[in-house]
Amino acid sequence: MVPGELRGLHYLAPENSILIPANLGMMQNSIPSFHFNTFLNSLPNSHITPYANEFAALSSSISNNSTSDEAEEQQVNVIDERKQRRMISNRESARRSRMRKQKHLDELWSQVIRLRNENHSLIDKLNHASESHDRVLQENARLKEEAADLRQMVSDIKIGSPYSIAFRELE
Repeated sequence: MVPGELRGLHYLAPENSILIPANLGMMQNSIPSFHFNTFLNSLPNSHITPYANEFAALSSSISNNSTSDEAEEQQVNVIDERKQRRMISNRESARRSRMRKQKHLDELWSQVIRLRNENHSLIDKLNHASESHDRVLQENARLKEEAADLRQMVSDIKIGSPYSIAFRELE
């Protein structure tokens, strides 16, 4: 093969597709392209190197392209990862919601306890005021009775006393 013939050689893709194994990309990636370039540079015909470099770059780009199965698998992995993140986010959101509800419930419960204590305190004050009112009414009735008794005694003393005229004038 003469170097001039290599320049005229073009790659033609066959019309029927060739089955490529799914792990071809991994096999291709395990052989770095610079090894191929080093091999071509060591050949005596170094004037074909630019075309060989293009071929090396082409083989490198072919090895980096993923097949449709790999693309679908990668897309499925991305979708699964998004689902997983969304599920974790939903769990966190639900946890925060439960915590807010629990905090609200705790606040309401403490408010119920505070209102119960306040209610008991008000009932105690009302009972004390009611008892005091009853005692005042009893004492008032007793004092009225004593006042009536004293008036009666004073009037009895006035009638039987020689100084009754002087008491009447004082009244």
